[in-house]
Amino acid sequence: MSAYRVQDPRIHGIKTKIRVVPNFPKPGIMFQDITTLLLDPKAFKDTIDLFVERYKGKNISVVAGIEARGFIFGPPIALAIGAKFVPLRKPKKLPGEVIFEEYTLEYGKDRLEMHVGAVEPGERALVVDDLIATGGTLCAAMNLLERVGAEVVECACVIELPDLQGRKRLSGKPLYVLVEYH
Repeated sequence: MSAYRVQDPRIHGIKTKIRVVPNFPKPGIMFQDITTLLLDPKAFKDTIDLFVERYKGKNISVVAGIEARGFIFGPPIALAIGAKFVPLRKPKKLPGEVIFEEYTLEYGKDRLEMHVGAVEPGERALVVDDLIATGGTLCAAMNLLERVGAEVVECACVIELPDLQGRKRLSGKPLYVLVEYH
């Protein structure tokens, strides 16, 4: 589902604050820069509020944020809905014992790591990131959480690039996005 289709009046304000940077980080890429959204307190608050309104009262106990921009949106959502925040990090960033999930990128492999014991079996989890493109990172996050027995309720992203068909890789898991860029 997309809030963009519902046409909440706040969506337009959010979309206008996301800067598109051509040819970054390499030629042919149209980079969706959320840092300009963060510079506008109203647009940033509206972004968080839209997610909170959707997830409050859904008995979500874990908000798992994907490094790095999931760390921007995840914690305020977690605090507002009374859930804990669990960072899903790139390799070798977490001290202590971790579990990991490897995934394939367009240019190689990567992996997400999470502290052992951060999520308990039966917990209801929300996965948060800034953007879904091909869906590989979200799939890895869901697999990691499900391997420890969590129920992934939904994935939430500020931006979707539907032309890259990342939603199809989520195996039917619900995805909620605020804005789409074609």
